[in-house]
Amino acid sequence: MNALELQDLISLMAELRDPQHGCPWDRKQTARSLARFCIEEAYEVESAAQQAAEGDWRELKSELGDLWFQVLFFSQLANEQGEFDLREVLQTLHDKLLSRHPHVWPDGTRSSFGQPNPMTDSQIHAQWEAIKQRERQGRGQAGALHDVPDTLPALERAQKLQSRAARVGFDWPDASGVRDKVDEEIAEYDAAVSPAEKAEELGDLLFTLVNLARKEGFDAATLLRDANRKFERRFQAMEALDDLESLSTEQLEQLWISIKQH
Repeated sequence: MNALELQDLISLMAELRDPQHGCPWDRKQTARSLARFCIEEAYEVESAAQQAAEGDWRELKSELGDLWFQVLFFSQLANEQGEFDLREVLQTLHDKLLSRHPHVWPDGTRSSFGQPNPMTDSQIHAQWEAIKQRERQGRGQAGALHDVPDTLPALERAQKLQSRAARVGFDWPDASGVRDKVDEEIAEYDAAVSPAEKAEELGDLLFTLVNLARKEGFDAATLLRDANRKFERRFQAMEALDDLESLSTEQLEQLWISIKQH
């Protein structure tokens, strides 16, 4: 994107927010109201990215544009408050990329690009984490869990909290310890009596299952999304074969087993 095209987008966004001639919907948005739309757009990008991974790139370009619009919108809101504008957002990103990748730009400037890099992948990862920790400390966030957003979806947040705790050594040596913990949590659920106790133990079990996924090298949210899609495909296949409401529980189970075998 050249400078003229970027300025066109900035001007376009300002016109949408114009108090006299702008769009009524855009004019009434705030940082709080806009946040949920940004999240929705990010999920739509995720869905389009899944399609792209399967060879269909048609939706991704449009969805990326919609997500980019959210960046424009937030930047315009900040500019109206005298805080920052889109150029400052991009400059911050530029500087962050340079500072977080000393294995690519050793002296933190573009002129150092292409110099030999003897670091291994594990050393690069350790360096990345050390840089991010210094950034957190610079913001007064010394704790390992300080900047894990409360607004993350629960599965993603659980895995991120566990990964952060693991960095300071609070972790099982291997997955077998987590697997034993799953059995322990199931036993505690079985022993629970009141609804409140059962709810708490189920929460602990879910948290431990996320930990098991992490220790096995998986992303728990991705696993559940894949399981959701598998269930959806199989259930829709059942619907295509019969009127499910007319079947008994036993017939439904047999139909389900039949679908799973194909």
